Amino acid sequence: MTEIERRRLLAGLPAAAALAASPALAPATSARPVYGAETFRLANGLQGVVIPMRRAPVVAHMVWYRVGGADEPPGLSGMAHFLEHLMFKGTPKIGPGQFSRRIAREGGRDNAFTGHDYTAYFQQVAADRLELVMGMEADRMANILLDPKDIEPERQVILEERLQIVENNPRSRFRERLAASFYLNHPYGRPIIGWEHEIRAIPREALLEFHRRHYGPGNAILVVQGDVTTERVARLAEATYGAVPASARVDRRRPQDPPHDSERRLVLRDHRVREPSLARLYPAPHAHASVEMSDALEVLSHLLGSGPASLMWKALVDPGLAASAAASYGGDSVDPSEFALYANPRPGVAPQTLEAALDELLARLLADGVTEAEVARSLREIVAKSVFARDSLMGGARTIGAALAVDLPLEYVEFWPSRIASVTAQQVTEAARAVLRRDASLTGWLVPAEARA
Repeated sequence: MTEIERRRLLAGLPAAAALAASPALAPATSARPVYGAETFRLANGLQGVVIPMRRAPVVAHMVWYRVGGADEPPGLSGMAHFLEHLMFKGTPKIGPGQFSRRIAREGGRDNAFTGHDYTAYFQQVAADRLELVMGMEADRMANILLDPKDIEPERQVILEERLQIVENNPRSRFRERLAASFYLNHPYGRPIIGWEHEIRAIPREALLEFHRRHYGPGNAILVVQGDVTTERVARLAEATYGAVPASARVDRRRPQDPPHDSERRLVLRDHRVREPSLARLYPAPHAHASVEMSDALEVLSHLLGSGPASLMWKALVDPGLAASAAASYGGDSVDPSEFALYANPRPGVAPQTLEAALDELLARLLADGVTEAEVARSLREIVAKSVFARDSLMGGARTIGAALAVDLPLEYVEFWPSRIASVTAQQVTEAARAVLRRDASLTGWLVPAEARA
């Protein structure tokens, strides 16, 4: 089973170095890092991050590759996810399926996930089994077989996975169509799992080349969190990953979208749908473009759609127009992303009634701006979550690994709470006015087959 999903070192990363020099990332003198991560680098290019957490004798071991669904050649969508599956099919040392069985025998667990910008593999094991999993992961980094007899059965597994999680799920189909309609030219518009006809067409030669090009130590990040020291992890990394031949960083320049300068609408009708769903997407900058804008948009997302105290909840759910309402923003990405609003009308509420209420809320917000009290409430809740982030064995490894994989520097994560706490109501209002432009938006409705939206 695999999970499909879409969310810091300074040396050798031009984009990260540029961000590191930004005053927006300079921590206050009293600021404390969230995780206290320490870093190292091997001669072959592998970046290492260690997050000490000595509450129990266990570790989370992750390897992140700077490659995802948005890095696939045209016509071969789903290849990054396909390769993720095949990485469990064995090397000359470890037979097909034996990787996960060995981890399980040691009392651990393992899995992997693919996003648009990265692919990651992880294990959770006892601290004294760290060398074992590092050796196994280094082995499949360098020596994956991709045996033809394993590829075709796994292709069928992925096609069945697509059938179950996309084709048999109207909301998943809706999200897939939204992305394809929203991104005019950028590969973020392709589904991570791939289009069915392209999954069927991926050849073994393309998979081998994709692995050769992207799965080298120079394109990878090792993150270990748990009962370890940096000295021990660096020593083990040198003994395992250090034996893998050096490789270079891979250029990630991708096709970009033209300006979003028109309002668009999408209606997907499905006979399995009982109640409609609304989605509104706006093009939004990522953290590389402006850390200040990205932080303000994160606060705006929380303020608009984070539960019963949020503005969308008060305007749509409390009056009985919507059963739910939410907002999201994905700024931790390689390329520009989106700001999204979601709502589900209550039974009997016409789609146009709910959409009009949402438009009224947004018009009021853009005209009047947000208040200091509203921003203060959101900041308290957002910053409070960073306290709980320290308690998760894999929380730091996932957060820091995802940031590094999109070339955000370490302090972007480590000093995030003190930075986000300085966001002002004026910054949030300016971000809202810059991004929530109706003339650049895509409005989508998922409706019952007999409905008209």
